[in-house]
This record gives sequence, C-alpha cells and structure tokens, in this order.
Amino acid sequence: MQISAQTRKDVGTSASRRLRRAKQVPGIVYGGEAAPVQIALDHNALYYALRVEAFHSSILDMDIDGKTQRVLLRNVQWHPYKQQVLHVDFQRVAANQKINVKVPLHFINAEISPAVKLNKAVVNQVMTEIEVSVLPKDLPEFIEVDLAELTMDHSMHLSGIKLPKGVTPVVAPGTDPVLASATLVGASDADAGEAADGAAAEGEAK
Repeated sequence: MQISAQTRKDVGTSASRRLRRAKQVPGIVYGGEAAPVQIALDHNALYYALRVEAFHSSILDMDIDGKTQRVLLRNVQWHPYKQQVLHVDFQRVAANQKINVKVPLHFINAEISPAVKLNKAVVNQVMTEIEVSVLPKDLPEFIEVDLAELTMDHSMHLSGIKLPKGVTPVVAPGTDPVLASATLVGASDADAGEAADGAAAEGEAK
C-alpha cells in the first residue's frame, strides 16, 4: 500500500493547528539509522486509508518529497468527538529486522461448527487481533481462524490455529489465549460468566 507525505519544518502546537485548518495531518516518521522526520499528510487521503483494515497491519510505501521509505503505522490520535485525525506516527522498517505488530483475526466457518449447528450456540470472538513477531516480508494482512470444529465443550485457543510461515505469536510465557468460545442462546449472565472463566482457566492451564 502507498501513501504520500511532505516534510514540514514548523513544529509545535500552533504549527499543528495551522496544518489541521489546511486539511492536513501532522505526523512523524522514526526508527532505523536515520533521524526522525516531521511530516504532513492530506487529511482526507489518510482518513480513508485508515478505514482499510490492511493499512494498520501492512508495510506501507511512503513517498516523502519524492523518496520512498518503507514504514509501519504505529499510532493514530483522533479528535475526541469529531471524525478528525490529529496526529500519526510511522516507524521505518528494515528488511532484515523483525518487528512486533498486532495483526487482525478473521474468523471463518462458525456457522457450520457443531456448537452452532447442533447446539444453536452463539460464537464469541474473545480476541480480534494478536501481536506477532515477524520479518517485514512475512507480515500477513490478517490471520485466519477456522471455527469449523468448535464445540460447546472446547474453546478455540491460539495453539489451535496454524500461523503463517515466519510468524511467531507474542504472548506471556505459559499462556495459551482463548480466541473464541461458544455460548448457548438464552444462557443466564451467570452461566456466560462461568463459561468465560472456564475458558480463561483452560487457557492458563495449557
């Protein structure tokens, strides 16, 4: 994916306000051996790019004053009540250095799982993304979680999915996070809470 930016010399609160009035977004590019660079981006172009899931978990080709750098989106600051981007951070990436990135999870086949077909259960997506360590060339846009075998007796854990080549999950030692579980329709809040607690305990025990 590509995005364009221009370097900016004026920094500070007043300069940032002027940029925003001009429909631009202040930002910074940092990392690697080069010094941090203050940049400005077109607000509308950035706003619509941010609505694309892959923009958040892909290596981006950023054109800065005609020169391309490979970067990763690291932080976005939004206005508290307006649909306005206030500031963005990008990190330079090197081809031979691993990076830690949060990658979205895409759940498939829940509708054909025994939990849904036989028990009429509702599938709860406990996690929507996981942090991974990966080389830039191996970074996936998303990770697929196949729920076709999900039953009422078992939750889907991180250990139960096949990760893409070169992708290593970043989790606390000795843990196996629950990604999805099933809850019976109409179950009481207490039952749902017990199911969630049981799934969490199961994850810690693995």
